[in-house]
Amino acid sequence: MQNLFNKKLFIPLVALFVLIILSSIAYLNSPPKAIDLQTYNNFLKNDLFIQAEIKENIVVLKTNEESYSIIKDGISIEELLAKVPVEVSDGSGVSALIFTFLLLLLIIFIALIFGKRRNSLANAQKQRLKEREVEFENPSFHRKIEPSKSTVTFDDVAGINEVKEELEEVVDYLKNPKRYIDFGIKLPKGVLLVGPPGVGKTLIAKAVAGEADVPFFYHSGASFVQIYVGMGAKRVRELFENAKRYAPSIIFIDEIDSVGKARGGGRNDERESTLNQLLTEMDGFEDSLNVIVIAATNKIEMLDNALLRSGRFDRRVFISLPDIKERKEIIEVYLRTKPSAVKSEDIAKMTVGFSGAALSTLVNEAALNALKRDSLKIEMSDFIDVKDKVLLGKRKILTYSENEKKIQATYQAAKALSAYWYEVDFDKVTMINGFLKDVEKEIESKTQMHSKLKVYLSGFVASELFYNETYTNAATDLKKAKAIADDMVQHFGMGDGILASSIDSANLIDEAIEDVEQFLARTKKAVKKLEVLLLKNESISKEELKSVVGEFL
Repeated sequence: MQNLFNKKLFIPLVALFVLIILSSIAYLNSPPKAIDLQTYNNFLKNDLFIQAEIKENIVVLKTNEESYSIIKDGISIEELLAKVPVEVSDGSGVSALIFTFLLLLLIIFIALIFGKRRNSLANAQKQRLKEREVEFENPSFHRKIEPSKSTVTFDDVAGINEVKEELEEVVDYLKNPKRYIDFGIKLPKGVLLVGPPGVGKTLIAKAVAGEADVPFFYHSGASFVQIYVGMGAKRVRELFENAKRYAPSIIFIDEIDSVGKARGGGRNDERESTLNQLLTEMDGFEDSLNVIVIAATNKIEMLDNALLRSGRFDRRVFISLPDIKERKEIIEVYLRTKPSAVKSEDIAKMTVGFSGAALSTLVNEAALNALKRDSLKIEMSDFIDVKDKVLLGKRKILTYSENEKKIQATYQAAKALSAYWYEVDFDKVTMINGFLKDVEKEIESKTQMHSKLKVYLSGFVASELFYNETYTNAATDLKKAKAIADDMVQHFGMGDGILASSIDSANLIDEAIEDVEQFLARTKKAVKKLEVLLLKNESISKEELKSVVGEFL
């Protein structure tokens, strides 16, 4: 019973007990409403009574809504029995009291079960906490932090010439620290690599360690944040102690934003204690220790200001997506060990916006595609076939009906013809995918952007022109067209005036639609010819398109 009458259970139980007693009293003492003989006869005639109870000289009659009473001698009991079930009661209300008593017994039983369950859960939790305390104190519980030896060098990392120049000083310092110390030079304790995912931040850190031929300690920022209070700070302390023991060495913390987020707002005491320990360890470095901390992030704006102040990560190296020259170098590295019949320049031109990791995947997927074809070499067609798969993921093959194929072929044919006429470069025309090239241009004219706008709108215009209807296949292109128009007006001052306006964007789109309508109305035969070729082959090369256009334009 001690579980039942603890402070937390006792008060709710007493309240429930009082509520039940009051309800029972109210039930027993609430008198039924008296009715006259005429009302009684109307109720009986219309079968409104569902139950009757004879209490001494009173008959209690119940309907679905209320209880009524009438003098027993004033009615015919036989007539009532013929229509309504009747029971005889001594009026003591014993059944209600028995019900109340049984209900109380049930509540007490449930409370006992609940108390016992609660107590067992508390004991189990205490036991788990004791086991965790034992584990926490046990040295074998903690993962031993050991350095690794990097075999990566700068020769293995292509397309980062400017980054190499920044980091060569760090490498030389780790190799020849005395030279710098004698000259009174203090190199940064921390180097922060900032860039989008896949640009090779981890690989660069490994290359620094490999070039300097020093031990390399790798840790993810997320691995410091533990469910045990104080565990993250302990791991940071152990990591830095080991790095000092193996000095000269490099500590690399990947995704440092996991542990180094700006403090405040949503509190996380474990993360804050871990971050504080990291700041303390970096402050405690001596210049002669020869330990460099390299960290990587793609969210520098989220980092705590204390991490970025002088004396910690005061050297920041920004790594952007590779340009065409850097992509060419990266592709050449990945093609070294693979048989191929392609030019790296051609692959670089078609991979605008690819990161180093995406290029690695592209080359590998192209090799797999060549293998499926039983080819002895990777060809350009393999890269074209897998490009969209690498960028967007493998898509489910669309199954069009015959009518849908015709609509889609017209849509793509109009886009291809417009691209050719308005001189917007593309690789090839297919039934499904977009095909315009993302050409790298530092400066783009209003005419060039307007031409691209027309191409993205041409499929939409063709649907209205050839079918007098609009279709859902235009959704992606319309979104791109709107984005181009908004950029022209809001960012580049290409509207009617310098100040941006949504009306200006709408005007640009309306102008483009009008131009495309006039162009496609003149070239209906060419569109239909391209439509037939698309339905037959599902793709058209640029050369085939030129020959078709030559017949009609």
